[in-house]
Amino acid sequence: MFIVKKIISGKEYYYLRKSVREGNKVISKTVAYLGKNKEEAEKKAKEIEEKIKNNNLLDEPINNPEISNLEKKDINIDELANFCKRKGFVYPSGEIYGGLSGFWDFGPIGVELRNNIKKEWWKFHIYERDDITGIDGSIITNPKVWKASGHVDSFTDVYVKCLKCKRPNKIDKNEVGKVNCECGGEYEVISDFNLMFRTNVGPVVTDNSLAYLRPETAQLIFADFKLVQDNSRLKLPFGIAQIGKSFRNEISPRDFLFRCREFEQMEIEYFIDPEKRKDCPYFKDIEDFELNVYSEEMQIAGKEPVRMKVKDAVNQGIIKLHWHGYFLALETKWFMSLGANMNKFRIRQHLSQERSHYATDTWDLQYEFPFGWSELQGIADRGNFDLTQHEKYSNKDLKLFDEESKKKILPEVVSEPSLGVERAFLVFLFDSYYYDKKRDNIVLKLNPKLAPVKAAVFPIIKNPEYNKIAEDIVKDLRKEWNINYDKSGSIGRRYSRNDEIGTPYCITVDEESVLNKDVTIRDRDTTLQIRVKTKDLKDILRKLINNEIEFRKAGKIVKTRVKETEEKKE
Repeated sequence: MFIVKKIISGKEYYYLRKSVREGNKVISKTVAYLGKNKEEAEKKAKEIEEKIKNNNLLDEPINNPEISNLEKKDINIDELANFCKRKGFVYPSGEIYGGLSGFWDFGPIGVELRNNIKKEWWKFHIYERDDITGIDGSIITNPKVWKASGHVDSFTDVYVKCLKCKRPNKIDKNEVGKVNCECGGEYEVISDFNLMFRTNVGPVVTDNSLAYLRPETAQLIFADFKLVQDNSRLKLPFGIAQIGKSFRNEISPRDFLFRCREFEQMEIEYFIDPEKRKDCPYFKDIEDFELNVYSEEMQIAGKEPVRMKVKDAVNQGIIKLHWHGYFLALETKWFMSLGANMNKFRIRQHLSQERSHYATDTWDLQYEFPFGWSELQGIADRGNFDLTQHEKYSNKDLKLFDEESKKKILPEVVSEPSLGVERAFLVFLFDSYYYDKKRDNIVLKLNPKLAPVKAAVFPIIKNPEYNKIAEDIVKDLRKEWNINYDKSGSIGRRYSRNDEIGTPYCITVDEESVLNKDVTIRDRDTTLQIRVKTKDLKDILRKLINNEIEFRKAGKIVKTRVKETEEKKE
């Protein structure tokens, strides 16, 4: 064995290497990384040689420098937008014509992440439960729906312009005279502004052809309520969910995907018997879950949020309803289950003047974005306002007959978890954005369930025999997942490309694959590699993606491998 010095980006790195015979060739393989100091490297080399001599090798790679080199990197919203454009996540819509403010196109990587977010939300809220079903309502519907809901008459923001920088903006009615522009200038109120997009249905534009692009997904849940309950045969309490596009003619779209004119919502309306508001059968499932609570009283008093158990917040009357506490915890747990950082979440209670007239209580699940704490998901208690309005305007009976009490009930919406897909998209990107100094590249530590590409397959050299094995693997894996097949550039460069888009596993076909019918799998976050039989690959990959097995236990750990940074830099 011998010590080798490599100079990478002007810095010295020392490695212990050994010569091994493979076929008719003698090649050099790295045994261990020794550090950046020559004296320290010589000392470590002697220790390793002594362990080998005494047949006392460690089970893991010795002092592998790439197992824990990831550093969390905080970036601003503009830097994330540039990254998303560069890597194929999100583009300005119609950019070759200058784009259009508030509209975005999702590229080949972004559409996969977006679809995976929706898939995991639907699975968690609908497939894994007996009490929630789903619909997919029309984007354009009878305009009377929006008259009944109040959107035609009152879905407005206050349109203002800064007297100093002249920038247009919108504020809520309760903020008039109380808030200033970011530049410090005072706002001049221009007018009220209805946020709904108007369109016309039919060949002739008349008063009767007027319609609207829906500003939210909730209303068709209410309009279809009786039909959905009839078809699904659900009994109270139950929920109706929907994922779909919504449109708002925002005065000032900003902060990349945070405030758009076209966006997608994942929303639930959860209905209960008004006489059973205090009965939440699921509360015990989450009562000990801790939330960062920012109540109305704390905000008024200028206090900091307090971390507390859900049951304590409910028992102290901070959260008024068990149902509300349940959904606040449930929605936070969904984010946590997919790798989001709990320390960047809190729940904020709406101030009295903020709440809708029909709501007894409203909370926002907030996230600490680079531009500050902002709403991620609204969770409101809507009461029976919506069903009452639709009964009134449609002259239809939307009540349910309760077999137990033998009377008709107009259910209440006790909770309305409403989440924007784009805002969830931002959260998962911000929380997964890491930098690796050794590899000198970004690593997106996305949960494998969310990862746009589940695995990448590399033949280690351009050889028809290797390519055939790799292509057969790709063909088989693509029956279940989105898989990259990459045979251009060094292995280091191929790893780097996939690290940056969050691919959790890279599969390499090498000379041993031809002889032994096995492959290596490399873990994105640790760069550890294991060897598994090709026939077992699909099953192992499935278990890894679903977190059913630890990576170290999924195969035989490869103890000796060429350092990726060398391949990438040389």
